Amino acid sequence: MATILFELLSPERVLFSGEVRAVMLPATEGDMTVMPGHETTMATLNPGIIAVTDSQGHGHRAFVRGGFVEITGRSVSVLAERALPPEELTRDRLDEEIIRLETMREAMRDDRARREVDFAINRLEQVKTTLSF
Repeated sequence: MATILFELLSPERVLFSGEVRAVMLPATEGDMTVMPGHETTMATLNPGIIAVTDSQGHGHRAFVRGGFVEITGRSVSVLAERALPPEELTRDRLDEEIIRLETMREAMRDDRARREVDFAINRLEQVKTTLSF
């Protein structure tokens, strides 16, 4: 089966680098699945879960707070604001992220920016529900 190179990078570390069959991303334009041969694209990411199917068919997940993705027909590179592997993702960490966003929202005067933060908070609440936290 065809594969694509996937890299998940955060300021602190490289979380994943290797050949994969597919990558599911929480893009701001909508959740998207990337497979080999995908059209070249750049997109921003919402907070959420990235799901990867590696070349052996095993699934991997990671939480991203946001960031950017560059997609070519042969690679997917995610530059995340913050990324955590599942073993480091806890209810407390998600609650900290939500509180940080709520604090930012209170300081904002722009309605559009406030709506974007509200959306990010809702996505984090969905992640908590999905992970049964």
